[in-house]
Amino acid sequence: MSELSPESALETIVVPRASDIGNFEVRRALPSMHKRSVGPFVFLDEMGPAVVPAGKGMDVRPHPHIGLATVTYLYDGSIMHRDGLGSIQLIEPGEINWMTAGRGIVHSERSTPEARRVDQRLFGLQMWVALPRDKEEMEPAFDHYGLDAQPVLEGEGAWVRVVAGSLFGRTSTVQTQSPLFYGDVRLQAGAKLDLPAEHIERAAYLVQGTVQVQGQDHEPGRLLAFAPGRPVTLTAVGGPARFAVLGGEPLDGPRFVWWNFVSSRKERIEQAKQDWQRNRFDQVVPGDTTQFIPLPEKP
Repeated sequence: MSELSPESALETIVVPRASDIGNFEVRRALPSMHKRSVGPFVFLDEMGPAVVPAGKGMDVRPHPHIGLATVTYLYDGSIMHRDGLGSIQLIEPGEINWMTAGRGIVHSERSTPEARRVDQRLFGLQMWVALPRDKEEMEPAFDHYGLDAQPVLEGEGAWVRVVAGSLFGRTSTVQTQSPLFYGDVRLQAGAKLDLPAEHIERAAYLVQGTVQVQGQDHEPGRLLAFAPGRPVTLTAVGGPARFAVLGGEPLDGPRFVWWNFVSSRKERIEQAKQDWQRNRFDQVVPGDTTQFIPLPEKP
């Protein structure tokens, strides 16, 4: 985290921690020591960019979630989603897989046999949105949204896809459980984006190119969390840039995050641990029944 002046539009700069999961690198920006959440977003991973060689692929074995919605958004590549509800859905760049875990769901994410036949570039973001306390135990659900679900705005060197929620007066058809926004932004060199202050908590995750805020340049792989109510202008410098903007209203109380479980109650997470160890989740993921991820000793 960088030191910031009291007048800065930036509240925090998070440098994600990186980990190698075999065929590509993952960088985790949320949760971090300096920023636990942005609006209802309590988790943000950047996957890749990486070229996965032919014969290999992404293999996230069946695993459980509670109390959240997972949001998968790809820039390159493809992933096959399967879950205990019977959902089988390929996600490709610009589309949205929105899985609501609620009281509990099991899913897997893998490369398809077709994708494994050639070298595949894999690049994207995965986020978790904490559910409101009164909806943490809702029935699990899965929804897939194509490109036509998300409005696109263009002008003055800026391109913005409103992935979820409302931004710049446009609203995505993606169904959410709380007020939020998530946008995919591309700027030509020298172009600017003025980020509205309509939501209390706002951030940008920098994916490609250099972005300037208040005269300070920021490189890719940084989460810029902005101070509430202050005007924010992001400018692409030295070339084109791409970043995600996200945020919303503050959570309705603290959230505990342990492994793949999110809850407002510690005892609920302890219950989920025991449920996974004792096979009390509906663990059957059609088409992916021979493996699963065991409960870790440490998340």
